[in-house]
Amino acid sequence: MTRVAVTGIGVVSPLGSGAAEVYRNAHAGRSGIHLLDVPFAARLIAPLAATAAFDAAAHFEPPKLRMLDRFSQLALVSARQAVADAGSGASASAGAASSPAQRSRTGVFVGTGMGGSHTADDGYQTLYGERSDRIKPFTVLLGMHNAAAAWIGIEHDIRGPNLTFSTACSSSAVAIGEAWLRIHRGELDMAIAGGAEAPLSLGSMKAWEALHTLAAIDPAAPSASCKPFAANRSGMVLGEGAAMLVLEAWDRAVARGACIHGEVLGYGLATDVAHITRPSVEGQTAAMLAALHSAGIQAAAVDAINAHGTGTLANDAVETAAIKAVFGARAQRIPVSATKAMHGHLLGAAGALECVLSLLAMQHQVALPTLHLDRPDPACDLDHVPGAVREGVAARTMLSNSFAFGGTNAVLVLGAAP
Repeated sequence: MTRVAVTGIGVVSPLGSGAAEVYRNAHAGRSGIHLLDVPFAARLIAPLAATAAFDAAAHFEPPKLRMLDRFSQLALVSARQAVADAGSGASASAGAASSPAQRSRTGVFVGTGMGGSHTADDGYQTLYGERSDRIKPFTVLLGMHNAAAAWIGIEHDIRGPNLTFSTACSSSAVAIGEAWLRIHRGELDMAIAGGAEAPLSLGSMKAWEALHTLAAIDPAAPSASCKPFAANRSGMVLGEGAAMLVLEAWDRAVARGACIHGEVLGYGLATDVAHITRPSVEGQTAAMLAALHSAGIQAAAVDAINAHGTGTLANDAVETAAIKAVFGARAQRIPVSATKAMHGHLLGAAGALECVLSLLAMQHQVALPTLHLDRPDPACDLDHVPGAVREGVAARTMLSNSFAFGGTNAVLVLGAAP
């Protein structure tokens, strides 16, 4: 089996653009959550979101921009960053595959939960709100879930598998895991893998609001409204963004002198079947155990965890219990970070962003903070790194947990760079 290196990182998110800026803001504990200043804000019960500071016109010419929903825009820019990063410092070749044979052994694997949400919203407004039959001619191409992956493949001339995964909040963790599997088995040499989400349209936000899963506004500080593992948590805050990795066969990366940011060691899947929205201790436990088995390691080898940590009443208590079930008494001594307190819940892109943050935390030997944890929930009694970054955490192996509506639980096992 082939070892799999991470040689490129790209990200556009509420914590910034590019790995360096994202890490700086996460290290400083800056929240990307804020009150929304948009025309439809007054129609929302709690107009909160975590937005990416992103001007699409700075990255795309008008003819191409008309073909791209916001989630595809975010995906393409983060993929460009990842490919450029994979090529920097390389002595033999650029980060992208360079010959037709190499391009056929390179794949694109993207996760998204909602696809072209803005396109769907615009189309329904035209059709039903304005009672017009003049829908945009590219509506299908803009809105389809596989648009982002397709555009990445076209832009970088990647001719191997081009796959899109839509498993709600675990979509991009699944995408990274499935890309890892194919390289690990020797079926591919390289892949661009990650996720993209742009769910901050009125229709999407009202739909999530109707589920009663979104956080109430913290009257003292709206940016502190997402409070994972806190006794006074009230729900999640929606976010937008994209994160992409270049995954590469280890020997190939070393041979071309690539900078290795870390390693994907394993990937586990398990499914909750009791209810479409209700998490279970059994399902989350099974996913973590499957990931450890996939990586060929024992629970004792795990040094830190990036939790799914949504800030909802159900998930945080269940995830705490599942971590205890896997790690036993040692669970109390493992740093467990819940970074959604800073960047919000990017739905299908959340797993990819949290994978990036986990790799960066290991690279810089820190445990990233769980913000707004002033009132810990007695039922969530792990070491959640409250309030501020913890320096000097020399983690060599991390889990990144992603659990989803629909029941698809995905866990990535990540290793630090050599």
